[in-house]
Amino acid sequence: MDKVLVNNYIRAKEVRVIDNEGKQLGVMNIFDAIDLAKSRGLDLIQVTEKVDPPVCRIADYGKYLYSQQKKEKKIKTQGGELKEIRLGFNISPHDIETKAKQAEKFLKAGDKVKVSMVLRGREKALGDYAKNKTLSFLEEVDKIISIKVERELKREPKGFTIIVSKQ
Repeated sequence: MDKVLVNNYIRAKEVRVIDNEGKQLGVMNIFDAIDLAKSRGLDLIQVTEKVDPPVCRIADYGKYLYSQQKKEKKIKTQGGELKEIRLGFNISPHDIETKAKQAEKFLKAGDKVKVSMVLRGREKALGDYAKNKTLSFLEEVDKIISIKVERELKREPKGFTIIVSKQ
């Protein structure tokens, strides 16, 4: 979270002020706005600087920071967890079916699934084969439950990864 400007740290000459009940008080001189906030026993907090004049809110600084942290935490957890399924280079077709059923459980629970194909040693030279194995696994999962790709199949130093979610 970037630094929130409060009271005397706000650099603008004029600000648009919103009071603690959410009513707009209009554009004010920065010093008048700070005095108004202090008279109410609260702080003047710069909410956005993208507009001219910047928007400031009269509120308790500690409560404002707490609510912002709660909002950020809610946004992070909203998409469900990220579960990982690791495929080996020499995985058999039956094992692919078993892992596909496991992926189905994760997807039905609302989680995203990261499919990793781990490559070791000389297996790294056979990237096309590993890529095809990963794609065949995704086809198997797609037969069971429709999926959409969140992040495309990506080559990484340890192999291939792709992130999918329920459609």
